[in-house]
Amino acid sequence: MEKSNTGIPSAEPPAGSARALSFKVLAILTVVVLLIHLALLQASPMTLGLSLPEPQTFITRTIEALPQTVAQPKKPATPTPPKKAPPPHIEEHPALATVSESVPQPAAPAREIEAVSTRPEDAPLQDAPNTPNDQPALDARASESTTPVSAYTLPGSVRLKYQVSANKFPFSLNAELQWHQNGETYGARLEFGAFGQSRVQTSRGQVTAEGLAPIRFSDKYRSEVAAHFNRDQGKVTFSANTPDVTLLAGAQDYLSIQVQLAALIAADPSHYPSASTLSFQAVGPRDAETWLFTVGSGETLILPGGELPALKLVRAPRKEFDQKLEMWLAPALGYLPARIKITEPNGDTLDQKWLSTEHLY
Repeated sequence: MEKSNTGIPSAEPPAGSARALSFKVLAILTVVVLLIHLALLQASPMTLGLSLPEPQTFITRTIEALPQTVAQPKKPATPTPPKKAPPPHIEEHPALATVSESVPQPAAPAREIEAVSTRPEDAPLQDAPNTPNDQPALDARASESTTPVSAYTLPGSVRLKYQVSANKFPFSLNAELQWHQNGETYGARLEFGAFGQSRVQTSRGQVTAEGLAPIRFSDKYRSEVAAHFNRDQGKVTFSANTPDVTLLAGAQDYLSIQVQLAALIAADPSHYPSASTLSFQAVGPRDAETWLFTVGSGETLILPGGELPALKLVRAPRKEFDQKLEMWLAPALGYLPARIKITEPNGDTLDQKWLSTEHLY
């Protein structure tokens, strides 16, 4: 032990204390990285596969009471000739203007449907008068026509693995798409995961002359929400208790739409030249809308799994809060997506790139 100039012994910090401090710093950094991974799973990984549950909105009504007036004492009645009472008149008091039906439409920032068709049969069913005996009308929110199916070729059962990166995070997630079909029924499962946490979407249904006909679509992260395709009733119902929507011909869910696109283009790529479009009613776990894809040109992609030629399709934003969706369908994968890129309205991106393929038999 050394002595200082003041004569007081000075002691160096014990080595154990320095090690404990380093351990605390390492633990804090580990927790921060884990929280960031969890945040990425909860953030909007992709509208196509992993839409966030939308916040519930409430209808509010503001009622402002008229100012109360103090009753004046009545004066003794004096005999006057009877006068004809004027007709009753309701004067619009300024305060009544604030008895407003301030009932904004439920906010659907990312998925409010544009009813561009003018055919009467496609108009939303909301003009009928409301009576106690009326049944709730189905909300025909996806009224645009869908692409007719002339031919399709379904890919064989396969498992595709992807690397997923985001511009906001310096690390990647793992993703896996499992696809099974036996010619009569199908099942698809898409999972994103990191650090033991995952988000899973599933789609199951039938294989018909028009391609895939989903029966149930689900989205699970902690809790599960699902959409049910009730074809006998011509509507889609949701476990989240959001309004039913009319089920249109050729409707797909957020997961089956990837395979339906692959099947249509695989059957006859020349039938979909550059600038041609494909339209679908796309059903998510809480609502539905019309998705319009524009076919682009062929490209050669440099991916974690190697080089793959692919055909690019784009779903451009159509409203203020829409995402831009870019898909590259690869012939070597049965035209299943080799890459999917999502661009948020604020410029944030999420990029899903093919890593490996495992054929299932």
